[in-house]
Amino acid sequence: MRLALLLAVPLMGGLALLLVPGRARRPVHLLASALTLAAALAVAAGVVQAGVLAAADGMLRADALSAWMVVLVAVVAGLAALEATRAAPPEAARWFLPLFHLFVFTMLGAVTTDDVGLMWVAIEGTTLASVFLVNAERSRESLEAAYKYVLICSVGIALAFVGTVMLYFADLSVLGAGEHALRWTMLVDLAGAMPARLVQVAFVFLLVGYGTKAGLAPMHTWLPDAHSEAPAPVSALMSGVLLAVGLYGVLRFKVVVDVAAGPQFASRLLGAVGLASVAVAALFLWRPANFKRMLAYSSIEHLGLVCLGVAFGGPWGTAGAMLHVANHGLAKAALFILAGRIRAAYGTADIAAVRGLRGAMPVTARGFLTAMLALMGLPPFGLFVSEVMIFRAGFEGGHAVVAVLAIGFLVLAFGGLLRALHAMLDGEPPAAVREISAWTAAVPVTIALGLLVLTGIAWPPGLAAALERIASAVGP
Repeated sequence: MRLALLLAVPLMGGLALLLVPGRARRPVHLLASALTLAAALAVAAGVVQAGVLAAADGMLRADALSAWMVVLVAVVAGLAALEATRAAPPEAARWFLPLFHLFVFTMLGAVTTDDVGLMWVAIEGTTLASVFLVNAERSRESLEAAYKYVLICSVGIALAFVGTVMLYFADLSVLGAGEHALRWTMLVDLAGAMPARLVQVAFVFLLVGYGTKAGLAPMHTWLPDAHSEAPAPVSALMSGVLLAVGLYGVLRFKVVVDVAAGPQFASRLLGAVGLASVAVAALFLWRPANFKRMLAYSSIEHLGLVCLGVAFGGPWGTAGAMLHVANHGLAKAALFILAGRIRAAYGTADIAAVRGLRGAMPVTARGFLTAMLALMGLPPFGLFVSEVMIFRAGFEGGHAVVAVLAIGFLVLAFGGLLRALHAMLDGEPPAAVREISAWTAAVPVTIALGLLVLTGIAWPPGLAAALERIASAVGP
């Protein structure tokens, strides 16, 4: 019942927003977002109590990993929703909010189904729901970004389909019948008897396919364009949780590969892709020219760190990776919301054209500085803790060379981000730029930064136990 309600709320909210008149859209939109968050917390509470929730004859299923992703999607969507009515382009007002909730629905559907075929459909659905949001401003640049996004991600999801079909045949070779052959729980149960070589080849297709959706290098080329051209709330959703949903698909299949072919195969691939992502992002972050593209490349870097954490393995690496997913999502929600306001005020996202932010928009500047310091992994914010956990796993697990290389690339990225931040904050502020004075504008950023401080210095009760359960679901 809880899982069905979780999916019904954003879907019905999107349909309602198509029917209500203009003045009623904002309250309906905020109500749907609040109910989605409440339903997500109810699912998480049910998983804590029962261990696993299931519905629709097992088609819908949520374990610790699913519940973690459900809450993250709902929280980031709630933060983005507070900004959505302000940032939605006027020409897209009628369909922007319905597509926003449809986008949330597809992401929640992807992480709450036991059927990997339906998961594939839902992840493809995230592309179809969000591509129109990327092109909401209807400029030449946004149209090009949307076209690039749908083309590259559709090719990636097609490769993921090939990998899924290969695993289906590997499952049938053991099961002998097609019923429930695409259930993830069935794949895990039968993985030990599957042909190891076929499972390995299937995982390569799945990693490339879903890794494209996660923005991992070298399949990342769509990401900077799409994230830089989308409206701020959409960028927050895409960077904060959509990439993590793509990686979720990889993690689900990693468990099958670990049982069928041993844990080393998937870990080595994830380690190589993760290090490549950190390296590529660091090189582009050294001299960024556009602050929204800068944040997009930072997402590639942090998803690469998550892959490294999963590759390093052990309780520290896997738990650190999952905590990093949440911390990164919160930081990017705050930063893209603020970046959208800066772009609207200055009329550009070029770093060279944004000067004197500290004097022109003091509240926004303080929030942007604080969120950037959090993104860089400085204490007392949660990204510092999750990065320490990941690199501890690397050094303790015998991956010191990879860990040192990744730290070196992080230092390079740190320098580039710090230089861009300094250029934007200082200088002579333009007279025409004005700050948003409404106190409500500070609410989503304050919530996100408050949660980052909470995960950085004082873990709430139950967080350690939740991470341990998630690590056991992802690890070998």
